[in-house]
Amino acid sequence: MTTYHMGMIGLGVMGGNLARNLASKGFSVAGYDLDADKRATFDQHADEGVKSFPDVQSFLGALETPRRIVLLVPSSVVDQAIAPLKPHLDQGDLLIDLGNSFFGDTERRSVELEKEGLLFIGSGVSGGEKGALRGPSIMPGGQPEAYQLIAPAFEAIAAKVNGEPCVTYIGPRGAGHYVKMVHNGIEYGIMQVIAEAYDILKRVGGLTTAELAQAFTAWNAAELNSYLIEITGKIFAHDEPGLDQPLVELILDEAKQKGTGKWTSQNALNLGIPTHTINAAVEARVISALKDERTAAEKTFPLPARAFPGNKAQLAEQVRQALYAAILTAYAQGIALMQAASREYEYELDMEAIARIWRGGCIIRAALLEDIRQVYSAQPDLANMLLAEPFRSAMQERDAGWRSVIQLAVGNAIPVPGLSAALGYFDAYRTARLPANVTQAQRDFFGSHTYRRVDAEGVFHTEWET
Repeated sequence: MTTYHMGMIGLGVMGGNLARNLASKGFSVAGYDLDADKRATFDQHADEGVKSFPDVQSFLGALETPRRIVLLVPSSVVDQAIAPLKPHLDQGDLLIDLGNSFFGDTERRSVELEKEGLLFIGSGVSGGEKGALRGPSIMPGGQPEAYQLIAPAFEAIAAKVNGEPCVTYIGPRGAGHYVKMVHNGIEYGIMQVIAEAYDILKRVGGLTTAELAQAFTAWNAAELNSYLIEITGKIFAHDEPGLDQPLVELILDEAKQKGTGKWTSQNALNLGIPTHTINAAVEARVISALKDERTAAEKTFPLPARAFPGNKAQLAEQVRQALYAAILTAYAQGIALMQAASREYEYELDMEAIARIWRGGCIIRAALLEDIRQVYSAQPDLANMLLAEPFRSAMQERDAGWRSVIQLAVGNAIPVPGLSAALGYFDAYRTARLPANVTQAQRDFFGSHTYRRVDAEGVFHTEWET
């Protein structure tokens, strides 16, 4: 009987494509799924080095030892997928969760399985179904010895940038899924400010969909070069046969979410790290779901007539500047959050390495990640990437255009929560004295919470009413 290098549980699109990617690099894959139809689809690629098995026992029996078993199942059923495997596993076998699991659950599973003598990797993987087949970005966390068992396979299937695989050992326990969570939070922020850029250009500037496609394509050829800008240009350029208007304009304005952006915001609040751009993006998706309420409210509060005194080219340039600056804040916030988490959870995260593996394969891949990689290579403990060149100059040079765009949007009742939050973050971060002194005085007034002073050491309380 043939012995397979690796096992794959979950033979949907992602699992199937990742298995074919592994097999194409010389790692044969045995597959298992409760769904017989998915097993049949998987077996259509048997000549590529993959084969499905109908039950757990035959599946496990087909694997070389120590077993290396990848799980690509919904995060809600990871425990259920692991449970029937454990009685048949041997010490030193490796389980690898490649789903979008919450990092706290990965922490728990890592500890529990290690007590039973099993190795465990919780790994983020980004790139979608095409990335799974052609080369994703992979973010594995767990025991170092566990990573050594899977490193050759992961390095073989990962996307490559300048010959370097977009995978590295992230850190212990839940570190891999934590970094993937923050990746998705940054993704939320970037997607939101892109959507706002489109809204301003279309509803205020009057750009046609064809003109939007032209603008985004040009931006992608310059400093905004990135996967998300690239596909947005392609979305605007898409011509659907049989429609009398662009397909993008027929899509319901209700953005779904799977929770990773919300997890990022929640964890940032827990750690006390400001993530304005990411938080605004999460809230934008939440309010987008209130379609019926929004439709009714527009009838109650009619929108003002819009006026645009400038020209399209000038507006597009200012929007480009605002978009680039806001995108930088999303990356800056995500990296600052990972730095705080590294200290809190003892992950020992390497920002240079994370930026390096995000340069290819993943959804937030962008040319500017090479600049981020270089910044953190030179200054590993840098508090905020915006303080370093080339980002310091980039923010200063785009300041005026960014503000003009937001002012124009506000004057025309165009909601720009992402762009505004990003600017609010930047302004607050660079302001030496914020009005929090009034807030702290209020807290002391009603709750005797005390305060510190700038002119004297110690903690003070005032009886504000005498």
